Amino acid sequence: MGNNILIGVTGSIAAYKACQLVSLLKKNGCSVKVIMTENAAHFVSELTFRTLSGNPVYTDMFGAPASYDVEHISLARWADTLVIAPADANIIGKLASGIADDMLSTVAMACRCPVYIAPAMNTAMYENAAVAGNMKTLEERGFIFIEPGSGRLACGDEGKGRLAEPEAIAERIAAARKKDLEGKTIAITAGATIAPVDPVRFLSNRSSGKMGAALAEAALERGAKVFVVHGRIGCRMPAGSVNVYAATNDDMYEALRSVCEKERPAAVIAAAAPCDYVCEPKAEKIKKNGKELLLRFSEGRDIIGSIARLEDHPVLAGFAAETENLVENARRKLEEKGLDMIVANDVSRDVFGSDYEQAVLIGKNGKMTETGRVPKRELADMILDMLSEIMP
Repeated sequence: MGNNILIGVTGSIAAYKACQLVSLLKKNGCSVKVIMTENAAHFVSELTFRTLSGNPVYTDMFGAPASYDVEHISLARWADTLVIAPADANIIGKLASGIADDMLSTVAMACRCPVYIAPAMNTAMYENAAVAGNMKTLEERGFIFIEPGSGRLACGDEGKGRLAEPEAIAERIAAARKKDLEGKTIAITAGATIAPVDPVRFLSNRSSGKMGAALAEAALERGAKVFVVHGRIGCRMPAGSVNVYAATNDDMYEALRSVCEKERPAAVIAAAAPCDYVCEPKAEKIKKNGKELLLRFSEGRDIIGSIARLEDHPVLAGFAAETENLVENARRKLEEKGLDMIVANDVSRDVFGSDYEQAVLIGKNGKMTETGRVPKRELADMILDMLSEIMP
């Protein structure tokens, strides 16, 4: 991925944040050009973006061109990356429907480079079925979404829909430009496994799979071939990953072992939350009889620990979900399981199903990084940064 970044700005109050994004990308050594929709001009002036980018700003399909090129085609060819930030519901709907009726939508249709979309809108709009369907369609076509944050919105509502911070967007672009994982295969586990109790019931946990999805997306953007072995999840895996469903701990181990033997990944990142305890499931549904039900549980298979015992295993990264003595417990798990690094997170905080995480990254070499509270997608790049230092 090259240094030519095209920024698309649409009609959202968050358009002012695009000014900071342009400035950050310029500081990172990128050449930046900006396309504004007609509605975007109600929030930020063309002069602002022209000054920050050092380039003309493009707004009018039929204005006098700066050269004799067909302008929307020449812009699409110039761009190594297109970032639409903020992206309102209108542009998302246009792109999903194949509508090209202004400069931004037309350039986006002509682009063959990676296209990032950073939505910004009211929570009700973001959660609207039509918008969700349009985003799913675009994801399936290879568009890359940068999830909005949650909090107080400009309209006063609380919820999801706030534009991702400019620093986070700039870091995503920088990470994608690295392509430091090109030619490597990464295997990731995600979600929650189950322990069947009878044909109807099972024991499980609250893992959503979002951390695994973030890792898969980050690894793909950095050029890796990605295999995801997942249990129960409440999110979509990114387009481009090879996904295998595994219900139980034993299923996940066997699927992961098969990937390791056939694909020879450079690293395995065990982001799944395996079921810690299992029981012998009853053959028939357990009937209520007004009496106390007693079940005997034993420890479930240690998936990443079992992979660590394989001969010639890849670099291994695990997760330690703790509620106390975070670093101490994580270091012990790192050593006992024979891992190369571990991600320690305090699950007494609201992390399950959240888009944010706070963790401590600990390497076998003693290196330790405290992340602070960051989006899981940003944490994914931090994990890959540390892994890239120790992968063959």
